[in-house]
Amino acid sequence: MSIKTIKKVLVANRGEIAIRVMRTCREMGIKTVAVYSDADRNALHVRYADEAYYLGPPPSRESYLLGDKIIDICKAHQVDAVHPGYGFLSERSEFANALTQNGITFIGPSAHSMDLMGSKIASKQAVADFGVPLVPGLKEAIVDVEAAKIVASEIGFPVLIKASAGGGGKGMRIVNNVEEFESQMKMAQSEALSSFGDDSVFIEKYVAAPRHIEIQLMADNHGNVCYLFERDCSIQRRHQKLVEEAPSAVLSPELRKQMGEAAVNVAKAAKYSGAGTVEFLLDEKLNFYFLEMNTRLQVEHPVTELITGLDLVKEQIRVAEGHPLSFTQEDLTINGHALELRICAEDPSNGFLPDIGTLTTYRVPQGPGIRVDDCMEEGMEIPIYYDNMIAKLIVWADTRENAILKMKRAISEYKISGVANTLQFGSWVMDNEHFIKGNFDTKFIDNYFKPEYLLPESNQILEEALAIVATHVFSQKKQATQAINNNNTSSDKSSDWYQNRRSLR
Repeated sequence: MSIKTIKKVLVANRGEIAIRVMRTCREMGIKTVAVYSDADRNALHVRYADEAYYLGPPPSRESYLLGDKIIDICKAHQVDAVHPGYGFLSERSEFANALTQNGITFIGPSAHSMDLMGSKIASKQAVADFGVPLVPGLKEAIVDVEAAKIVASEIGFPVLIKASAGGGGKGMRIVNNVEEFESQMKMAQSEALSSFGDDSVFIEKYVAAPRHIEIQLMADNHGNVCYLFERDCSIQRRHQKLVEEAPSAVLSPELRKQMGEAAVNVAKAAKYSGAGTVEFLLDEKLNFYFLEMNTRLQVEHPVTELITGLDLVKEQIRVAEGHPLSFTQEDLTINGHALELRICAEDPSNGFLPDIGTLTTYRVPQGPGIRVDDCMEEGMEIPIYYDNMIAKLIVWADTRENAILKMKRAISEYKISGVANTLQFGSWVMDNEHFIKGNFDTKFIDNYFKPEYLLPESNQILEEALAIVATHVFSQKKQATQAINNNNTSSDKSSDWYQNRRSLR
């Protein structure tokens, strides 16, 4: 494969990931191009780029999803390559194909790899031939409810119905018995059709309380594939991650090697090139099962960068230029421990309900081992049109214990006002004994978190005291009322009035 030199990159994205990609490009001497909607006209990524061009109104379908318009901008301004970031067009094979047809390099995998791994059914069929462990279940899509019901009964309840083209928890239903199967499948199909235009689903055994472990991969166009160890992404709400760490607290070196080699086999099955992530479920007995492959850079990629010392965006660009990987599997070692907290504009004390508003205060923590990937400054508004993540707070230390302590310090120094956010929730996680011990799974929030835990300590103590007082007062009143009733009953029974009252009933 010939080597090409990328001189100008358009980042087809916004927010923190756009800035993060541009920073690496600047270090590599590559010019950057931003695109923006009306909502992002004054955004930091627009100001950071060397050039910036308007896309359209705020809704994604009228701006960041306009692949044809982005290609026109590339052609008009001599752009060599496009980095898609994550979300938006990052896993749209038709966009990658269109770029290639116009002589523009897509910094990512081939359209073939995206199509294969984008289908949960096709991906499972492909990786099965490479000996990758799968959760027991269907290996092909199904739409017939009665046939699916028979399959579910054979697998054994509970089962999980998942949209074949799904993601982000959409088109997903847990079914506990045959009686509720039909209604749950129809709801899953309806949601899948609405979200993805495809109502096909597959059915698999439901793993009740797994850990979510993912393996970062990097592959080139010369047949080299390496795994960059794992990330534990088990702390989630609504199937979306909030806290990630690398490495996992529960993987032994032997299990890490097994999972890493299985992930490499997934990449080989997809003839993969570039950065990708293979996601696994890990059950309580440490059995692991292939879940899916994300054919893009992940939100949580910084924790992998911190424990390996690699710049994944730089590696993506080098692979897109035609270079072989700059390292081998034997070169890679785990150095220390990294944690990431997604700081989102939402209220954990109110069901993680999204919030909007203006950042009246915004000050980030500093110091050794602290990294903040963000796109915000004081006075900026949180737009309602896009993901509500404000920033990613990432820390590194020599041990997991010290990384937790550093994260607590960083959270305490991060100052945000004007919108509800997940900083306080992150602090609670770092203090939780189950998290500290590494004893948690994807049900962590359901099992251990209550909104009142985020009340200021003084208010919490006051509420507990008031509850105790209220209980005591209620008990005293109940006892007093009972005593009065007993006395009245005793005296009434001995009177003519009591006997007469009973005869009138």
